[in-house]
Amino acid sequence: MIIAIFATMKKILIILFVVGAAMPAASQRNPLRDSLSQAIRLMEEYPDSVDLRLKKAGWNMQLMEWQYAKDEYDVILRRHPENVTALFFRAYANERLGRYNFARLDYQNLLALLPGDFHASLGLSLLNQKDHHYTEALDGINRLVEAYPDSAVAYAARGGMEKERGSLELAEDDYEQAWKLDRHTTDYLINLIDVRIRMGKREEALDSLHELERMGFPRRSLDAFYRRLR
Repeated sequence: MIIAIFATMKKILIILFVVGAAMPAASQRNPLRDSLSQAIRLMEEYPDSVDLRLKKAGWNMQLMEWQYAKDEYDVILRRHPENVTALFFRAYANERLGRYNFARLDYQNLLALLPGDFHASLGLSLLNQKDHHYTEALDGINRLVEAYPDSAVAYAARGGMEKERGSLELAEDDYEQAWKLDRHTTDYLINLIDVRIRMGKREEALDSLHELERMGFPRRSLDAFYRRLR
């Protein structure tokens, strides 16, 4: 159960980390709410179940209820301080709550338990970037790319940092490498197009736009890019 929850939530958070996607908005008719309600009912019967608390916290995370999620992870970690699943997701919840120092501590504690873990290292690097710890962020993401040279996610994350800092040539190289490694995540190519337009590389940007169209993207969905190239 824990492994399944961990794997599912890691996939969601990777999307958030790298491409900035939004989680589903909370709604009374949202099926996630039904799952959350069921988890709450079960917890009333089995309050000591770590699996149920992780499951309930996972629904809270997907509904962007960061405080509720953090509260559940707090309960788990008071009883089981080395629960890596709770540490990982509490770090992200703390980050979303603006509790950067607490998030950093969670990532550091997780890396003490799992040295070199990809997801914890990625989370810590991106947190440092967001918290303006730029040297630590760059050092961390560089180590991650060196340790995982076949990871499109690592290259894309570094590309995002470089784009944010205005290092467009470096960002172009990293997004291009990410796209070469993973031709299914089109956000890498979209970011590459954005960088090339910013750099004034009109022909290269057009080539990438045409590639998206060949993949089935409707022309109207790319109009904003074409307008920037006029």
